[in-house]
Amino acid sequence: MAATLAALALSLLPATASAKPVHVVVGLDLSKSNPLVDDDAYARKVADYVEDYVIDAELKSQVTLRSFGSYNTSDRNLRQDYVISTRQPADAVSVITREIIAGIPKLVAAGRLTAQNNTNILAFLENMAERVDCRSHEVVMILVTDGIEDSEYARMVRQGATLPEPEEALYQGCDELHILGLGQGQTSPELTKRLREQWTLWAEKAGFEEFYGLNDW
Repeated sequence: MAATLAALALSLLPATASAKPVHVVVGLDLSKSNPLVDDDAYARKVADYVEDYVIDAELKSQVTLRSFGSYNTSDRNLRQDYVISTRQPADAVSVITREIIAGIPKLVAAGRLTAQNNTNILAFLENMAERVDCRSHEVVMILVTDGIEDSEYARMVRQGATLPEPEEALYQGCDELHILGLGQGQTSPELTKRLREQWTLWAEKAGFEEFYGLNDW
């Protein structure tokens, strides 16, 4: 029996050793239509959700925080990057990221971040595809947005509007895409349903293994 247990323990070692670190990418939509920019309770709820993905991250995992909205706005944007290490452990990084996200409404109100007039989600995803490596990390992309693309790519608020398919699998082999707040601020369950269907198709074509489109959670 002892020999059997020892052999079983050894057989499990390669799987543990080969586990990839996580890269948690958090995209914060600062569009004026997103309650994240002015609702403290909503921002705290988002912060709690993100914290769960950061607090148990392994060494060498990465956390990336970026804001987006209008395509050409670069000033007063949020850009934070962290690497989990013995000197910067996951629990400490989770506290920092939680405080930043929960504080978004106050940062906007104080003028330290600028609320945006458009919602360029697809352009943000195209840019971030250059930033992640799905072969070396387990990539979890969390977008805090109503999902209503409002750009020259698509005007999703219009009845029957659809998202263009990605020209290539930008995130081939990446693990998860989450959209928090899908359809938030709108009064149409039909719009939320269409947004979820469109983003599900886009995520699949882009190469994500799983998609979560949450209006509430």
